[in-house]
Amino acid sequence: IAPVGALAVEKGPRVGEPAPILELTNVDGHPIRVGGVDAFGRRTLLFFLSPTCPVCETLLPTLRRLVHDEGDVRLVYTSDGDPAEHEGFRASKGLLESEYRLSRDLGLRYEVSKLPFAVLIDADGVLRAKGMVNTREHVESLFRAEELAVASLQDYLGRESEHELAVVTGQGGVR
Repeated sequence: IAPVGALAVEKGPRVGEPAPILELTNVDGHPIRVGGVDAFGRRTLLFFLSPTCPVCETLLPTLRRLVHDEGDVRLVYTSDGDPAEHEGFRASKGLLESEYRLSRDLGLRYEVSKLPFAVLIDADGVLRAKGMVNTREHVESLFRAEELAVASLQDYLGRESEHELAVVTGQGGVR
């Protein structure tokens, strides 16, 4: 059985195109820039979450571990809603020192309709992968899609199936 990655969505900015550049403010008042070339050569992982989403909560340790393992990833948590609710959530989950942005506009810009959702932007500011992420494998699939230079693992598997069909039917140049 082939692995299933993050549920890719066609809405919002397209994979392979420059990510929108947004000048935002962190919940602690410090400026955050999302998109564009990263001055430190890091990729950016935007994680859209809600304090009331149990799946979002279970993914927090996975996100930290993946960011650590990948080595060059900046993790930005993003949501909208009541700042007081988020402050309590951040404190209880050890996220007070993290980049955490409350912005309805950011979710609208990426056309996020379901949570949890993640977006991977490369160091040059190009959108490399995005989708709904309900498991560790889904989050990891964003990084694998980037490595394979595909929009999603579904895209990769579709290409592989097309290639296999072309070979079987004699249209793939392989006999």
